[in-house]
Amino acid sequence: MEKIPQAAFREAIANALIHRVWDIDSHIRVSMFDDRIEVVSPGGLPAGITAEEYLSGKLSVLRNRNLANVFYRLGFVEIFGTGITRIKQLYAESLIKPDFEVSENAIKIMLPLFETNVNLTEDEKVIYKLLSKTMLKSISEIAPYVPFGKSKTTHLLKTMGEKGVVAVEGKGRGTKYIIK
Repeated sequence: MEKIPQAAFREAIANALIHRVWDIDSHIRVSMFDDRIEVVSPGGLPAGITAEEYLSGKLSVLRNRNLANVFYRLGFVEIFGTGITRIKQLYAESLIKPDFEVSENAIKIMLPLFETNVNLTEDEKVIYKLLSKTMLKSISEIAPYVPFGKSKTTHLLKTMGEKGVVAVEGKGRGTKYIIK
């Protein structure tokens, strides 16, 4: 299984190239981390399109029509304006979803590791999404962001530890959790 869907990575790179602003003296940046890949494209959204329209896939404005046509003919993109929607579809079964940041001068696409864990309950999945593979988190850092109390959260984390999904370090108030 791919750690990051190849098609999602291809879409992110194609989006960065096709939709970037070429008259800005900046580069497309691809950064690789242990838990994600980030693709940053210089230039914000074209005039007349909102972040909500862009992220929902409702509207796409071609900034570089010739480049888009070349990518289409080479088979790197299927249909213009479907890149973000396609990335979201590729992560439909993943516990952690891709994230998109749109600012005035850049668009960032963050592709997390593709993770499915079918032996987690729905409540456990809520907690899993808040945990990290690189940073230990205490119950006080997790509980405020879940819809249940501290005791249920602690019980769920203990169960996840027994399932081998979460590593539990420390005891008592010093107990911290991290994804295995």
